[in-house]
Amino acid sequence: MTRPHTALVHDWLNQQGGAENVLVEMHRMFPAAPVYTSFYEPALVDPAFRRLDIRHTWLQRLPLWRTNHQALLPLYPLAFGGLRIPSSDLVLSNSSAFCKGVRTAPGAVHVCYCLTPTRFLWMPDTYLASERAPVWSRLLLPPVLAWARRWDRQAAQRVTQFLGISRAVADRIQRFYGRSARIVYPPVDVDRFKPTTDVDDAFLIVSRLIPYKRIDLAVRACTELGLPLRIVGTGRAEAGLRALAGPSVKFLGRLPDRDVSVEMARCRAFLFPGDEDFGITPVEAQAAGRPVVAYGSGGALDTVIDGTTGILFREQSVASLGAALRRVESMTFETDTLVANARRFSRENFRRSLLEAVNDCLRTHRRPPVSAA
Repeated sequence: MTRPHTALVHDWLNQQGGAENVLVEMHRMFPAAPVYTSFYEPALVDPAFRRLDIRHTWLQRLPLWRTNHQALLPLYPLAFGGLRIPSSDLVLSNSSAFCKGVRTAPGAVHVCYCLTPTRFLWMPDTYLASERAPVWSRLLLPPVLAWARRWDRQAAQRVTQFLGISRAVADRIQRFYGRSARIVYPPVDVDRFKPTTDVDDAFLIVSRLIPYKRIDLAVRACTELGLPLRIVGTGRAEAGLRALAGPSVKFLGRLPDRDVSVEMARCRAFLFPGDEDFGITPVEAQAAGRPVVAYGSGGALDTVIDGTTGILFREQSVASLGAALRRVESMTFETDTLVANARRFSRENFRRSLLEAVNDCLRTHRRPPVSAA
């Protein structure tokens, strides 16, 4: 089968998270594709990136991105808007910010795998509510955000086809960009998790400890009810969370992957109190055979089946979460059902769904389909 020349585009490579895991999977599908990004720090991402052909913008020459890349907000549209990708028939961008705005060759097909429309542009109140931004920055931000939103919406019109990672993200793409989006769920390494019969009474959280994750709800609820809670992860909100926690809450810090897998399989239920675009950890918990108690919004609506693979609580409040914890204590869940639901989000299913979506777009625009490695 003919393999069109393909290029991958990513917002930035100075941290390792779900977006970067998606990029790794994309490159496994298209190993000859160069990766265009704003800047790249090998020490801060998966070592696998060192084997890739990574091409960064002029932002790489600015020192600030290593410590505070958010401060470069006005420069990203300039960097990506001026980035031209020559001689590629297919451009596949992996975007939660500005990289969708690259300039493609005439006739090229641009498929944007949209992790979310840029949160700090389109939902600034929600994004900033949990951040301690100085007063002066809040005064300067509105006109900058208004300009960046106009640029972002115009850039979105240059995309041939949007793919969204959840129904919530697809709704935002329609609302903010006026574009429809096909849903392709992100990849989860479900094979890393194995159910066990050695289950204890403690609830579990695995997360970066930052404000918008709303770990405080779980800490307060478990403290008030005297329920055991183990928290895996670190972050800038940790000190405040420790101050809220009673004796039933234990902070385990950062753990190796193998230990996280054990914690997942042993917990009474996994707690997910934040509002996320998708959320990898609830899927991982189900792959480990454990139910999930999640806030019923965002990606959890796609990954947790209420009453079957977990409980969805309806208000982001201690009372609503506490009622869900009491309810889940009295329920039983079928391990096979939990694992089967998690497998819908496997890496294999991601590759198949992404390839189908890309080829459908290419055929619609009368371009030869692509074959993945």
